[in-house]
Amino acid sequence: MPAIITNKFRIHNQEQFVESFSEASPNVYYMGIGRPQAWATSTRGDSRTQYEGTDASPLTPVDSISQEYHVFDDLLAAKRVTASDVSIVIPRRNWTSGTVYDYYRHDYGHYVTGSTSSVVTADSGATSLFDATFYVLTDDNNVYKCLDNNGGVASTVKPTGTSNLILTTSPDGYKWKYMYSLSAAQQTNFLSTDFMAVATDSGVAAANTNGAIDIVKIKTAGSGGTDGTHTGISIKGDGSGGTVSVTVASGVVTAVTVTAGGSGYTYGYIRNADIVTAGATGLSGAELDVIIGPKGGHGEDAIKELGGYYVMLNTNFEAGETANSGDFTTANDFRRVALMRDIESASSAATATTLRGTKAILVTSPSGNFTVDEEINQATTGAVGKVVEWDSSNNILYYIQTRFNDEGLDSNGNLTAFSGTNVITGQSSSVTATPSSSTTTVDNISFTSGYNSGEIDSDTGDVLYIENRSPITRASDQTENVKLIIEF
Repeated sequence: MPAIITNKFRIHNQEQFVESFSEASPNVYYMGIGRPQAWATSTRGDSRTQYEGTDASPLTPVDSISQEYHVFDDLLAAKRVTASDVSIVIPRRNWTSGTVYDYYRHDYGHYVTGSTSSVVTADSGATSLFDATFYVLTDDNNVYKCLDNNGGVASTVKPTGTSNLILTTSPDGYKWKYMYSLSAAQQTNFLSTDFMAVATDSGVAAANTNGAIDIVKIKTAGSGGTDGTHTGISIKGDGSGGTVSVTVASGVVTAVTVTAGGSGYTYGYIRNADIVTAGATGLSGAELDVIIGPKGGHGEDAIKELGGYYVMLNTNFEAGETANSGDFTTANDFRRVALMRDIESASSAATATTLRGTKAILVTSPSGNFTVDEEINQATTGAVGKVVEWDSSNNILYYIQTRFNDEGLDSNGNLTAFSGTNVITGQSSSVTATPSSSTTTVDNISFTSGYNSGEIDSDTGDVLYIENRSPITRASDQTENVKLIIEF
């Protein structure tokens, strides 16, 4: 049975998702970064190997329960995503002189010739409105919708201004409708190379009339008509009050001008016979397409009119943005970004702005400096881990434990926790250190008998998005900006 999920349904889903960021718990979102160790082939506890790609070409994540667990294994930190970090966006299309832009039509993709041989297509070849290039962003940070491209000529004059009336540029003959302007905050947070924020400018719709006709296109010019400009021709359909004038030259229709837009049209027609009656005696075969605007008129709802079924999440990871310098380490790189919902911290719903994912050990009498990414082992317990960061100023060893040999599994294939005051040895540096037995707070980290298990409870909540990347190197004076685009 032929069926379709409409764009309105996609917009509805986007709206529900965006609204959830303003709701109280549940629906608390965090953007996490992780995977400090290189992508490679790792050995499992059963001696089988698992390939995850290389740093130059990591594998695409798998949508599986196992993959969700992997995210928590090497999670470095997470930052809460709030409503101010979220925006509805649309594909960015910069106005460029010399480009032929599509124009708005309500019936792209329809068979209107009584045959299945062809459908209504845009000049770009698009067969649906939101695939068509019918809106632009100018260097003034204004967004305009193209209502008429003058028969498919190149646009050479940039649209300007914020009037709520239709703008005609000369000499290219384009007709534009101003939609909205990007604010300074939107430019900073929700403008990327490929996407831009979409919003409704409350003043744009002031001149709109629901169901008014703004544009009529010439599909077939006809022949044999009396030359001249013929006026008072009614637009038939389910609306009322719409009229046009038709110009005939050398017997064919050369121009159609809307003289009254009327109101209430959801379909409209201009009959060849009515053009003849108005004075174009002898005209035959003329076909004119009445373009029906969106509900409320052009500019009433930019999100629906421009296809706002994308959402951008904008998150900055900054060194030193929290009192606890270990939350977002700059001592190591990361290779994974993940969006998580309703994770827990210390067995309760997480609500803090930032959370540290790594475990930490307060040590005494280190023989030197541990190195990042080296394997560490503990005497007696047999515990195994990977160094994420060594804080030599405070003698804090940050580490992770994964489900692979030499990264978290002991010689028996078990993930054994570090514990007690048994000596820890770095396998690359040969550095040794003894865990402290103190219960104390150092650098805003609370240690119980020398240990802290991190601020994110593993395997809680839901992982909604996973992205594997080549390594992103961090620095103490560097901010990583992650813009996540979700299409509904």
